[in-house]
Amino acid sequence: MTRATAALAAALALIGAATASGASTPVFAVVPDAPTALPTAEVPNAPGSVALPFNFTTPPLASRSLKAPQLNALWHRAGAAYGVPWQVLAAINKIESNFGRNMGPSSAGAVGWMQFMPSTWLRWGTDATGDGLADPWDPEDAVFAASRYLAAAGAREDLYRGVYAYNHADWYVREVLDLATLYGNGGGVLTFTLDRIQLRLDDAREDVSRANRSLIRAVGAARAARLVERRLARDAGAAALLSDRLPLERTAVQASLRADRAATLVERRRDALDAAKAALDAAQAGAAPAAMSPAVGQLLSSPSSAGGYVFPVGGGPSVVSVSHHHHDYPAADIAAPAGAPLYALTDGVVEEAWPLGAGNCGIGLKLLAGDGRTWTYCHLSFLEPAVTPGAALSGGSPVGLVGSTGHSTGPHLHLQTGPELTYPQAEPWFAAFAGSAFTWQDGSETEPSPVPVLAAAPVFAVVQKPVFETVAQPADATNDVVEFSLDS
Repeated sequence: MTRATAALAAALALIGAATASGASTPVFAVVPDAPTALPTAEVPNAPGSVALPFNFTTPPLASRSLKAPQLNALWHRAGAAYGVPWQVLAAINKIESNFGRNMGPSSAGAVGWMQFMPSTWLRWGTDATGDGLADPWDPEDAVFAASRYLAAAGAREDLYRGVYAYNHADWYVREVLDLATLYGNGGGVLTFTLDRIQLRLDDAREDVSRANRSLIRAVGAARAARLVERRLARDAGAAALLSDRLPLERTAVQASLRADRAATLVERRRDALDAAKAALDAAQAGAAPAAMSPAVGQLLSSPSSAGGYVFPVGGGPSVVSVSHHHHDYPAADIAAPAGAPLYALTDGVVEEAWPLGAGNCGIGLKLLAGDGRTWTYCHLSFLEPAVTPGAALSGGSPVGLVGSTGHSTGPHLHLQTGPELTYPQAEPWFAAFAGSAFTWQDGSETEPSPVPVLAAAPVFAVVQKPVFETVAQPADATNDVVEFSLDS
């Protein structure tokens, strides 16, 4: 068991003990350690009252980096300044920018550590560092501004409504509050332990996708080299005159050497893929204890199941989306990051598999389900070695990774069913995953969920009386911290 896995297991055990003892909802302590002379949450910035960096919507050439204890302390100070639980700020920071690793601008134009829209930053941007500028790319300015904005939206009285103002979607509020509950029960140690496990998984998946792409290119080059070798050998054998045959034979020998080198490269690429896959298997094994928690399972892109089906793409609604209609015929194009894991959506038998790609489908498979329907997966970046014709798969079994092979657009899973073509996303089981496993690209929520859902959401009590809290760190934290920057 690795050090990170051991820490995770201990933290999850603490969560389980708290739940078993009847602690149904965490009580968050506000730590009063914040800068003075901060702007109020009751009144937004007046027009022109805030100094901004030049071209504040453009990423800076160099961004500030924070180590895990520094970032943890920042969430606590910003939360204390405006009466917002630090765990909520940490969860939003994770979901919005992955702790400052993906700061945009996003497709919608959001920027910085906490992904503010420029117009919102003009009203609520905060100079928490005291350098005279309100900079969304600065972690302190951004996190304090987020705390201020949440407080202005009513988060001190109603966390659900406050987070909903940050992003008008029920799935978003649920994801933030579920993650905040997890962080609150586990403390800073769990927050960054989970982050390290997720990074290892994401990096390992990306390495597998990259290694498989290199292997496919090498295989294609080797096949082309063998074809050239055979053609030249055939031409040399067919030459009637010795003066014609000798040059062709020399060229054929050279082509044979090139083909041998290409074959050697294929073997090296295959070894690299095997090593990357072994690393991914190890990362998945290390993450297995965490996946028992739904909030962590989504963070680690574990399979989601409901109604007898498994959603085929992991990652959750913050990164996975689909339109109600395919562009030209019944199918679903499920957008997700390259390398996101793919799962068998139901029990079935593999009819066909294309590990090296096939026409417009690229890398993919056909899964024959128990009801007689066939599900086709296309455009993968990697197909699991166990996915071969005749293999029996259970729902939720890993089948590969998201990619864009055989297609010119961005990474996505093309999902199609037969023999009768129907829209997968129109089926009740698929639509039931909206808001928990994916979001609709062509539709948005305009109102919060009704009261029964609000009542089921976690309730966070903010302790108004100042309580000094010591943020626990493992004894060896200085040797195993994550440095947060765009380059990490």
